[in-house]
Amino acid sequence: QVQLVESGGGLVQPGGSLTLSCAASGFTFDYYDFGWFRQAPGQEREGVAYISSSGSSRNYAESVKGRFTISRDSAANTVYLQMNSLKAEDTAVYYCAAPSYDPTTGWADRDEYDYWGQGTQVTVSS
Repeated sequence: QVQLVESGGGLVQPGGSLTLSCAASGFTFDYYDFGWFRQAPGQEREGVAYISSSGSSRNYAESVKGRFTISRDSAANTVYLQMNSLKAEDTAVYYCAAPSYDPTTGWADRDEYDYWGQGTQVTVSS
């Protein structure tokens, strides 16, 4: 069955960096787009970044543009989220997700995604 397993979260100081990984299995990795979402306590789950199946198309939330980079490695069946210049407001549980089909209502629409990981906590605090 499809599995998405996130790792790499942790505690980091403001201005620091973290790289999240999402290991995918149970499907043909190269056929799928991927998204990273996050959810802070009491808030809606929001789209952070998206990468197409070919890797040629990438999108980011305005709040992370210029600071976060999404990438994928077909040899490792893994999607990454490099996060730099982290801020306190980046604190959240981060989820990796994949849609069964190309998103039609927008890459950040969580209803477009069928497969989800369990999440990894990122805490930005001094």
